[in-house]
Amino acid sequence: MTKAKVLIVDDDQDIVTMLQDRLDAGGYKTLTASDGQRGLELIEQESPNLVLLDLYLPRLKGMDVLKRMAQNKQCEDIPVIVMTAAGTIPDAVEAMRHGAYDFLTKPLEKDHLLIVIQKALERDSLKRQVAALKSDIQNRYATIVGDSAKIRSIIESAQRAAKSDASILLLGESGTGKELFARSIHQWSPRQSMPMVVINCVALTETLLENELFGHERGAFTSADRLQKGKLEMADGGTVFLDEIGDMPLPLQAKLLRVLQDKEFQRVGGTRSISVNIRFVAATNKDLRQAVKAGQFREDLFFRLNVVSFTLPPLRERSEDIVGLAEFFLKRHAYEAKRPGVMLSAAARAALTHYSWPGNIRELDNVLSRAVVLSPGDVIEPEFLGLSSEDAGSMRAGDPALPYLNLTYHESMEAHSAYIIDRALEKAAGNQTKAAEFLDLQRTYLARLIKQRKATPDE
Repeated sequence: MTKAKVLIVDDDQDIVTMLQDRLDAGGYKTLTASDGQRGLELIEQESPNLVLLDLYLPRLKGMDVLKRMAQNKQCEDIPVIVMTAAGTIPDAVEAMRHGAYDFLTKPLEKDHLLIVIQKALERDSLKRQVAALKSDIQNRYATIVGDSAKIRSIIESAQRAAKSDASILLLGESGTGKELFARSIHQWSPRQSMPMVVINCVALTETLLENELFGHERGAFTSADRLQKGKLEMADGGTVFLDEIGDMPLPLQAKLLRVLQDKEFQRVGGTRSISVNIRFVAATNKDLRQAVKAGQFREDLFFRLNVVSFTLPPLRERSEDIVGLAEFFLKRHAYEAKRPGVMLSAAARAALTHYSWPGNIRELDNVLSRAVVLSPGDVIEPEFLGLSSEDAGSMRAGDPALPYLNLTYHESMEAHSAYIIDRALEKAAGNQTKAAEFLDLQRTYLARLIKQRKATPDE
């Protein structure tokens, strides 16, 4: 991984030289500034991992540097260690009130200096990990569900590929779960504690997308009143997911190619190269080989992205996963709607399995969300799924024949058993004792069957 970058801001050249020697020996990369104004400029331009800051500086005092850093979102989280003389410790304490991580008194003791720097960097790393975990919480439902041979094979291969830094290209129809796989690849990789940044290549104009990717320097255009980091820079050490890469404008493709080749870029309006250590995962529902032939996508970029590729199957080709996915989405939406007892009837399960799912997993998710809202009872019947009769067939609650042909033997038996129980409960208006009489079963046995269905875990 990239060496931690430490900026030394001090006007005493002897101290600067001593610190450089110690930090270089400790495995750090160093930058230096001899006054506060230059130090602030380097903080904004270089984004160091840590700053060693003297409080008494020409042009701009160290305390003022701290205050300006606190006002700038681009550098407010960079840890700062203040250096001060023994007689000015109260000033150092005041600096900590303005955001400094710690202070060191001069003359600096070598071992203590390295320990404080290490702890500051560890704290910063933990903060970044917490930010990554918050992102994971926002995507807490990003779980790959499925036991079909096709999906298991892709998962196993993707887990192996995730351990490397190779670029990965995800192909497949819209709604097949490409972003979900990208997030999983990031979590399976050694970069999991670092940020994963998502960039939608079709949602923005070319100019806005360029700014999103690379950021801009102050004064790059009329409204650029301050430096802004791009998402590539923010993802340093982590993963960048380029969604809908097939729609990226050609001029930006050339700039992205340089990042893939050289691991560096320039901000909009800048002349200085910025180095980054990032792993790329890209996704598209387009045929990129055909786009290359048509002159719509750069061939060299295609080969750079297509080091490892996976084509996610449409839902209609993994019908054995439909019920498991449906139960997964049902459980989530029922929890959000505070309806934990909601379940799918046997007829509804059969309808879901029989449907062709042109919108793939995304459509299935929406169907279950709507069904939880519209179904008046705890058992969701086919009519509340909103599936087209042309694809789903006529499977109303009273139909005696159900299309179990796409289910396994045991699934078919379970579905038919559930169908019979549902019909008896409906006939008995929900009264389990009467339903048991209709079925010629003991009421306790029927209650156990119903409890087993509700307790069945997601597939």
